[in-house]
Amino acid sequence: MNKTRTNRVGEEIKKELSLLLQRGMKDPRIGFVTVTGVEVTSDLQQAKVYISVFGSAEQRSDSLAGLQKAKGFLRTEIGRRIKLRHVPDLVFKLDESIDYGNKIETILREISTPEGDAKHEQE
Repeated sequence: MNKTRTNRVGEEIKKELSLLLQRGMKDPRIGFVTVTGVEVTSDLQQAKVYISVFGSAEQRSDSLAGLQKAKGFLRTEIGRRIKLRHVPDLVFKLDESIDYGNKIETILREISTPEGDAKHEQE
């Protein structure tokens, strides 16, 4: 299938899911969740939804469990908002790239400070 169409469908799903998670979800387990990306397969059968959750590891697992539980509701709402013949199956995955970027940033900040320079000169 056309790559631009799958990208467009992915962006529409991302936009609608973001709106639903902000306004339409009543599950208390789902905390501060941000949809960072959506990858749709070429046959539009499956969509990997990458999410970032603000909070502890326990809050992340609770939010992921809440999203798994609400998958049917979310697919139904996406089907109502986006005109598709078949709404893709949603697979939620935690996006660790933001945490990884923050970790690298703190390491770089430590290296650039005068104390960090003194540590590395001694090694």
